[in-house]
This record gives sequence, structure tokens and C-alpha cells, in this order.
Amino acid sequence: MDFNTNKPIYRQIIDYGFGQILTGAWVPGERVPSVRELSVALSVNSHTVLKAYEYLQAENIIVPKRGMGFYLTADAVEMVNKARREEFFDSTLKELFKEMKLLDISMEEVMERWKAGEGL
Repeated sequence: MDFNTNKPIYRQIIDYGFGQILTGAWVPGERVPSVRELSVALSVNSHTVLKAYEYLQAENIIVPKRGMGFYLTADAVEMVNKARREEFFDSTLKELFKEMKLLDISMEEVMERWKAGEGL
């Protein structure tokens, strides 16, 4: 995995996990890689993976099962979609509006482009 310097590595690991969940590589109800397995696979410190897993656990996306590892919750896909939507509205959209203002781009212009198929 190539890490971006603009975002903390643990956040990029969370994004990686989100991708695994949304593509079906990690299946609800099934075990996810252990902290050690994922740290080796991604070539990162296990504490960084643990920090990402703590976030996923706090968001009820994964749950620990004593002596067995971490498992995806049954509603993990919905929880990931919820988290990604919140991030989109809190961060991505805010940055987009800021850039639109700087470039003097109106919502009407965006809608025209989108309807013309340029935004797809």
C-alpha cells in the first residue's frame, strides 16, 4: 500500500478497511485480519493498525471476540457508508465549496456540467 503524506497513516488504514468492506473482501460476520497480520501485509507498525482498529471498533464496524480476533459486525457495510457520508459532508464537500468559491464556480454551472455527463 502506498501511503499519502497528507493524511495520517492510521486514517489511511481505516480507508483501506472501508474499501475491503465495501468490495466484499471482508465479509460481515467473519474474521478480519489480526492487527499483526495487517501490519505485516501493509508494512506498518502494529500500533498504527491497532489505532485504526480502535476507531473501527468505536464505530461498531468491528467487534473483538476473546481469543479469536476481530470480526465485522452484521451491519458493517451500513456503518461504513454512514461514516463515509459523514466524512463527505464534513470534509470533502466543505473543501469542494471552498474551491468553488475561490474559482467563482456557481452551483448552476456544476449542475449544467453534471447534466451534460461531465461529472460522471
